[in-house]
Amino acid sequence: MKKQLSLFIIAAALTLSACGNDNSYGNKMSSNDRQIEHTAHSSSGDIPEDLKVAENPAFKVGSKAIIQTDHMEGMKGATATIVGAFDTTAYMVSYRPTTGGMPITNHKWIIHEEIRKAANTPYESGSEVEMEADHMKDMKGARAQINAAEKTTVYMIDYMPTTGGDEVENHKWVTEDELSPLK
Repeated sequence: MKKQLSLFIIAAALTLSACGNDNSYGNKMSSNDRQIEHTAHSSSGDIPEDLKVAENPAFKVGSKAIIQTDHMEGMKGATATIVGAFDTTAYMVSYRPTTGGMPITNHKWIIHEEIRKAANTPYESGSEVEMEADHMKDMKGARAQINAAEKTTVYMIDYMPTTGGDEVENHKWVTEDELSPLK
């Protein structure tokens, strides 16, 4: 009986500790952990008016490349068609969706031009911003913390997921180092 009571208390404590209400951007699920809940990807090809087209991108519009990242399930190893190439600052961010729920941590990527009332200079790690980006469900209007910034060329891509299903169109964004040449 004592053993059963002890097991019950341990199970209850573990259950309660897993239900904590954390209002920070911190150590909850990463973007990759939340792929199932967070896969409502916008296929809009809309880009910010002030986004600068890359003059000499490593991957030209219309070319193909292999995706070397896994922002979404089925990305890594898929063949991408380059839809657009732009020079900007890309940010990895953590945020709480506008409808509440668990924070999204280390989301890759939003770009400088997708920040509401963006400063003229890039933001540093730790800065808080309001996002105009709407490529994921409940993202637009959310407050975000900048985790990392990278001045780079970003690409909008189309690809067929390696896991099957429909083609993903106008995925925003992958960086140059997340793509490799088609062999």
